[in-house]
Amino acid sequence: MLAASCVSQSADDPLSGLEVGDRPAPEAPDGWVRVDVRAASLNHHDLWSLKGVGLSPDRLPMVLGCDAAGVTEDGREVVVHGLVGDPSWDGDETLDPKRTILSELHQGTLAEQVVVPARNCVPKPAGLSFEEAACMPTAWLTAYRMLFTQSGLKPGDRVLVQGAGGGVATAAIALGRAAGLVVLATSRDEGKRAKALAIGAHEVYESGARLPVKVDAVVETVGKATWSHSMRALRPGGTLVVSGATSGPDPSADLNRLFFLQLRVVGSTMGTRTELAQLLRLCESTGVRPLVDEVVPLAEARRAFERLASGDLFGKLVLTP
Repeated sequence: MLAASCVSQSADDPLSGLEVGDRPAPEAPDGWVRVDVRAASLNHHDLWSLKGVGLSPDRLPMVLGCDAAGVTEDGREVVVHGLVGDPSWDGDETLDPKRTILSELHQGTLAEQVVVPARNCVPKPAGLSFEEAACMPTAWLTAYRMLFTQSGLKPGDRVLVQGAGGGVATAAIALGRAAGLVVLATSRDEGKRAKALAIGAHEVYESGARLPVKVDAVVETVGKATWSHSMRALRPGGTLVVSGATSGPDPSADLNRLFFLQLRVVGSTMGTRTELAQLLRLCESTGVRPLVDEVVPLAEARRAFERLASGDLFGKLVLTP
């Protein structure tokens, strides 16, 4: 089968380890199912794997990808939940100490087929295309959990979304608007600020700009480059929810501001199967849909990875076998 795989790793030249070519079709062990992939989306997790972060070199070659939508052998249209945990774990899957993400221990979704535990197949709503549904399990689910599980936000509250343009950020803007939040967004790029307004942001600002109001929560995925601005943007008692650090880790903790204003900093990673099902129902009932920047044939995966690495996109890149 055709697949996009990590065959070697380099922090300086991650795409040197990307191979698009033939791989053996996966076998489904007991309790797992084979899914014919109709669409899969790219995430920064895929770039980190190529850089050698989170993927042990002794597991190479590894098919990349943790998002997919497709059809099972018995004809069901499904969305693949990318968190694979201990079958005996009976709580929040994101807190399972044995959890892993597809493409870390088990072969990933950037292929014609993928095998996953049967419980990881969530029914795809008929109103969502395969390309739209493939955006849900990582970026959109991450945004959903950040907004509705971790932040404490309620309709009418203000939220700042840093780095408008990325998959999680665009999802947070669209979902926040649909849920009745007042959405502020930042970007270095004027064109991306305009697009953020088009998909639901109420106000947009240059990265680092002084805001006219304090916000109740910040959706933070950028990391070092925006962390200080995120801390300054919060009202007393506000919440900074962080799920990524695309510009690098090690921000200043700004401890004086943290304790004096009684701010909360909350980490967030992906989401549960229940949250994924809730997200799909929300999108179906409200008409909110992922912003797909481009749909690229799997055979041209390298071009999509180059765009992801450059940051020259707004929304999600989707691959179709």
